[in-house]
Amino acid sequence: MKLTDFDYELPEELIAQTPVEPRNSSRLMVLDPVEETIEHRHFYDLKEYLEPGDTLIFNDTRVMPARLLGWREGTGGKVEVFLLRRIDGDTWETLVKPGRKAREGQVVRFSDELTCTVQETTDFGGRIVKFNYEGIFEEILDRLGETPLPPYIHEKLQDKERYQTVYSREQGSAAAPTAGLHFTKEQMQELKDMGVNLGFVTLHVGLGTFRPVSVENVEEHVMHKEYYSIAQETADLIKATKAAGKRVIAVGTTSIRTLESAATAKGEINGRTDWTNIFIYPGYDFKIVDGIITNFHLPKSTLIMLISAFAGREFVLKAYETAVQERYRFFSFGDAMMIKRRG
Repeated sequence: MKLTDFDYELPEELIAQTPVEPRNSSRLMVLDPVEETIEHRHFYDLKEYLEPGDTLIFNDTRVMPARLLGWREGTGGKVEVFLLRRIDGDTWETLVKPGRKAREGQVVRFSDELTCTVQETTDFGGRIVKFNYEGIFEEILDRLGETPLPPYIHEKLQDKERYQTVYSREQGSAAAPTAGLHFTKEQMQELKDMGVNLGFVTLHVGLGTFRPVSVENVEEHVMHKEYYSIAQETADLIKATKAAGKRVIAVGTTSIRTLESAATAKGEINGRTDWTNIFIYPGYDFKIVDGIITNFHLPKSTLIMLISAFAGREFVLKAYETAVQERYRFFSFGDAMMIKRRG
């Protein structure tokens, strides 16, 4: 399987720069991989494709104000430190720009109350740093840190909460689980009232989101580890849904990766907390997920490979070609796609 097998042409003007209002007024492309049909709806129509007893699984991670801007002690050169994950206490895995000058022992100052010292380089080109501060780290981070937006978004976000889902609660992510950005609290309540179950897992999005696939043979790509947690209550809900013959529908690729990582067998899952580097591409046998709600993903990304594993590569690329023709909005603040149960 070649990297070029997952490429497509995307006009730059279709990359959404700002979110729509209200959240659920975005467009919704509905795919049926069995019948190979494509429907064009809006996200507020989602209820028409769900049944009582179906279960939606959401990733409740919350994006950290992970981007810190500082300067190197000694030279005053500007430095950006991007938090990926806490390793232990005040030690974090980060991305540092410019990285070539972020050598071991380098001190970066962000303010009078916060500095960090570079300790080592990671296998993925990041930096392990240790923070030094006076006060409470999370409060300082809230004041000094910026909410990171993907590099393809060039406009400033007026409301930081628009890059958070309405159900986010577990802070620790370097990026938002963007499929969930379409849901409003009212819509979630409406689905609950009609008998749809709402379940929650946590996966903190890390370096894997930012690393492009650099190998031509996709099977050789190695994913970065990310922390996930699934409560036994959620696992029991999933097993009950399966036992009743209903669908488990994952909201976003992070929810898919969490569910498939925690699966013990076909239709079987247990509550657990762990790290995952699961890489899902065509040929993968899904154990839990029966349907997907997702956004439109970057060409040649691990995310479009995951969606292709579920719905078929040729059909997915046909849907993306249709989305371009129909002027759908792409990526984080773009439109959504629902993929029905596979055959």
